[in-house]
Amino acid sequence: MKNPRIGFIGLGIMGRPMAQNLLKAGFQVTVYNRTGPAVELLVSSGASRAASPKAVAERSDLVITMVTDSEAVKEVVLGPGGVIEGAHGGLVLVDMSTISPSVTRSVSASLAAKGVRMLDAPVSGGDAGAREGTLTIMVGGDVAVFEECLPVLQVLGKRVVHFGGPGSGQLTKLANQILVACNMVGVCECLNFAKKAGLDVGKVIDSLSGGAASSWSLVNLGPRMARRDFAPGFKVKLLQKDLRYVLETAADLDAPLPATALVHGLYTQLEEEGLGDVGTQALLTAIERLTGRG
Repeated sequence: MKNPRIGFIGLGIMGRPMAQNLLKAGFQVTVYNRTGPAVELLVSSGASRAASPKAVAERSDLVITMVTDSEAVKEVVLGPGGVIEGAHGGLVLVDMSTISPSVTRSVSASLAAKGVRMLDAPVSGGDAGAREGTLTIMVGGDVAVFEECLPVLQVLGKRVVHFGGPGSGQLTKLANQILVACNMVGVCECLNFAKKAGLDVGKVIDSLSGGAASSWSLVNLGPRMARRDFAPGFKVKLLQKDLRYVLETAADLDAPLPATALVHGLYTQLEEEGLGDVGTQALLTAIERLTGRG
């Protein structure tokens, strides 16, 4: 696929900078989003506007979707005015959302019946990775389609790996989210312990970041926790959505995940307090409450 026309559906925290990076790389990009401001920003940067996912597909060789969840993917791909209605020869859909692996396989089969090829390509790296084009991209689908789309994916990510057939990218992303969630609770417990012990939390973060205890969450989110900055790079409600897919899939696989279930329960407390839109680092507040802090 040489110099493909690209469609981009979903211009949220992740999708907007990803689409901008494609524009910067010189691709012709057509965009669609359910709300207007993000579209206006991309159009001002050189993108073309489409009135529906169907219209995006009609004007594209490769359509990327980056939306909230399984239901959103089914809506923009298979629903009225969806990508499937704009199907044409050679069209490829690359879904970079994080959704259920079983839904991925179902959507892939529906598209295949219309001659549309699909990759599932969820990402890790947060909003910073989306802005900087350094995402890790985990891909499932036909290897020939993967190789065809690789030049586009390499604009968006630093590490792009093919894992197998349809759904395998999503399965890998769920494995990723297990570590994200469990690392996060470890960092929160560590920093709460350090503060209770009277240590300089900034020095603790700096010291531990250079040793075996280091993690992405400690290095990138630890300083934000220390200054009580809970602004979202990745929202609690989105991680919770991912953890529901993790636990559902784990049940099907008979793979026990006791630590993941614990973290899911702690995040549920934040959601019940109306904190679904804060950053995932706000888990620190749930740990603090366990120690009696209000």
